[in-house]
Amino acid sequence: MEDDRLSDLPPNIVESILTRLPIREAVKTSILSRSWRYKWASLTKLVFDDNCVDSLGDFTKDIFVNFVTRCLFLHQGPIHMFKLSTSYLQYVPDIDQWILFLSRNDIKELVLELGEGEWFRVPSCLFNCSKLTRLELVNCELDPPPTFKGFPNLRILTLHQVLVAADAIESLISSCPVLENLSLSYFDSLAMTISAPNLKYLNLEGEFKDICLENTPALVALSVAMYMTDDIAEHFEQSSSCKFVKFLGGTPLLEHLIGQIYFTKYLSIGDYPATFSITYDRLKVIELYQVSFEDMKEILVVLRLITSSPNLRELTISGSSNTVASAVVTTDLDFWEEECPSDCTFGQLKSVKMTDLSCVPHELEFIKFILRNSPILETMRVSPSSYVKDKTVNMLMQLVRFRRASAQAELIFEHE
Repeated sequence: MEDDRLSDLPPNIVESILTRLPIREAVKTSILSRSWRYKWASLTKLVFDDNCVDSLGDFTKDIFVNFVTRCLFLHQGPIHMFKLSTSYLQYVPDIDQWILFLSRNDIKELVLELGEGEWFRVPSCLFNCSKLTRLELVNCELDPPPTFKGFPNLRILTLHQVLVAADAIESLISSCPVLENLSLSYFDSLAMTISAPNLKYLNLEGEFKDICLENTPALVALSVAMYMTDDIAEHFEQSSSCKFVKFLGGTPLLEHLIGQIYFTKYLSIGDYPATFSITYDRLKVIELYQVSFEDMKEILVVLRLITSSPNLRELTISGSSNTVASAVVTTDLDFWEEECPSDCTFGQLKSVKMTDLSCVPHELEFIKFILRNSPILETMRVSPSSYVKDKTVNMLMQLVRFRRASAQAELIFEHE
């Protein structure tokens, strides 16, 4: 009777049960009944991680490889998603065979997250997977063959700690015509141009010498973290081209911008052309971290961004913890009268958060500028750096005297 009940379950219910189980448990369902013996073998989504096998020291790697190989050998039908996420493997020849098998089984989503150690060189057969919609590689080496024409259906591309030449990655991106989501992280000294007309989400993290968003008109969300080395800093100093225009000059549909370490420093490089103008009508959230309020060019970058975003609703800025307030000489405070538009109004801005501040004059002037030009502001959160505890009382006394355009604006002063 029990056998009949299990056998009579509709195929969609069986698939729903199996897809919710880890692959190790799904395989074990073969003992439930005779008709269930190979039910798991028709799964279209396969995920192999460190929980697939018991940890048995030096034998774990071989057991893991045998388990994956056997599962693929017994599998029946197409495999639409294959994820390999394990610290047990770096490079083993078996992975090449697995990918070759997948390339012949209509693979659409492929994720390879391998342990640190020897780079895994992705086999050329991967580039024959024309139906791929998602590709994620971690700790791999990527070298597309000269005959590679692109992934016509790829929408998501994630490369984390991937060894690849700049021209190869540029070519890869530009040959994915429907690419919407791109994430590149932990690259060293990379200079590249990104051309992806349908790209909507972009995440960049690493030591980038130069980045140009040449053809990204559909971009709506952008997150950037740029790590600085002495070589890259020297390269920046020798550059004369305007990075702001090269990076953000062609992203009119941007809705959410996150700039991590050194991002505003990067955007401040070069001379901003007087004739250039752009409005970010859809930009509602801006987050900028480690902004130096001692660097007038960085301040100009911040002002350029927020004054070009008429529908900005949330603004978060953190100061640079390297600033020492006692060493700052108060200069150029006329800058705020000269550079800030007299008719500037942040008509949609409701929330502002300023953290890790060093109590330098230009930080206070920026807060004053925001308060007096934000008529519907609800909250202004201010948090000084832990390194300037002796300056916080004076800072608070100045803040409470600033004029507020919004009668409902609440000033919240947070400190340790």
